[in-house]
Amino acid sequence: MTSKTIIPYKDNNAGKKQQVATMFNNISKTYDFLNHFLSLGIDIIWRKKAIKSLKMLQPKRMLDVATGTGDFAFEAIKILNPDKIIGVDISEGMLAVAKEKIAKRGLGHKFEVALGDSEGLPFDAAAFDAVTVAFGVRNFENLKQGLQDICRVLKPGGKAVILEFSNPKAFPVKQLYNVYSKTMMPFFGRIFSKDSKAYNYLPESVVQFPDGDAFTSILKEAGFSETICRPQTFGICTIYIGTK
Repeated sequence: MTSKTIIPYKDNNAGKKQQVATMFNNISKTYDFLNHFLSLGIDIIWRKKAIKSLKMLQPKRMLDVATGTGDFAFEAIKILNPDKIIGVDISEGMLAVAKEKIAKRGLGHKFEVALGDSEGLPFDAAAFDAVTVAFGVRNFENLKQGLQDICRVLKPGGKAVILEFSNPKAFPVKQLYNVYSKTMMPFFGRIFSKDSKAYNYLPESVVQFPDGDAFTSILKEAGFSETICRPQTFGICTIYIGTK
């Protein structure tokens, strides 16, 4: 992981995991709106592409880590139609929103959520055909440990599909993205969310995240035998695929 640990509340002595849970509890009601608004809706396209990378595998039992309000899991149900998908998250506020959406869509028989920590998943080894994570791994307190546990719960030959923001490298996208993430994101975050620090933390956490080849190296160290890295939209986001 990076040498500097980015936390949402710098004046707070709580650990990163506890702070991230508090932050997402605070922004849970506006998270979906701001996610789509701040990405101009492109996040929906990224999710579809990431989930489609599992079509050949045809997973029947899936785990969605850092499920949040459930959008990645709902996309998986629509595209892959697994028998069962379980979503875990450390934020009770985000899970409450996910539960409302599950009930509204009548998907309780197929999708269930529970409070859970990526670094100590409450499941047996080789319990899932596929594991997905969307915009969650950079919030792990211990990145390698979280990835090792994801690998542990995967069946041999199973795949982890991870969608995460990355840092664009090419001019002028790099410069434009830096300005946008450091000014516009915090500005709209303050307007629509009751937690002004959350939308300062989120872009900071992207800058510090070991993206690209650095992340695929960590995936290999965590136990994945094959890794794929697919940058999206000028490198603003990346789809990572790890095979156990």
